[in-house]
Amino acid sequence: MISKTHTAAHAMARLQIVDEHIARENDHDLDGILATFGRTARYDDEPWDGHYIGRDGVRTYYQSLLRALPDLRIEVQQRYASEDAVILEVIISGHHHGSWRGLLPTGRSVHFPLCGIFVFDEEDRLAGEKIYYDRATVLRQLGIFHEPAGIVGLMSTILTHPVTIVRTIGRKIFRAAGRHRIMK
Repeated sequence: MISKTHTAAHAMARLQIVDEHIARENDHDLDGILATFGRTARYDDEPWDGHYIGRDGVRTYYQSLLRALPDLRIEVQQRYASEDAVILEVIISGHHHGSWRGLLPTGRSVHFPLCGIFVFDEEDRLAGEKIYYDRATVLRQLGIFHEPAGIVGLMSTILTHPVTIVRTIGRKIFRAAGRHRIMK
């Protein structure tokens, strides 16, 4: 049977490694970030369906992120610890000064909430990090996404989705013509 003292020490060790991980991210210390992972490493960026497996995959993810947001800052809002994982609510901020996911630098700032789930190996090192955030918020802040109700969003929709627009207009014309025949 595991004692409460052992469980508390276990949870504390996991919280400490997550705190170290966040500190290394804020320092932009790529080797330090990777040192928080155990022998196995995995990073899952769920909003983009991006899955980076192994230390080389995780390194590639972080190299791209730190290039894209050279002033990346992570501010922890809330921490939750369970027997299986540590969950963080954070605010991500920085300026888009490097290429990211094929998007050339915009120079714009980002500031958005993110939820991270950290799981551990048998030595209480990180085995994986999985993140969730609203992708549309990030793209809107970078000037890529516009709400369709606004003029820029409407123009963007018309230019990028002509088939959808033609179908929509066609349905409206067809319905209007149908109502006109019923009235006669």
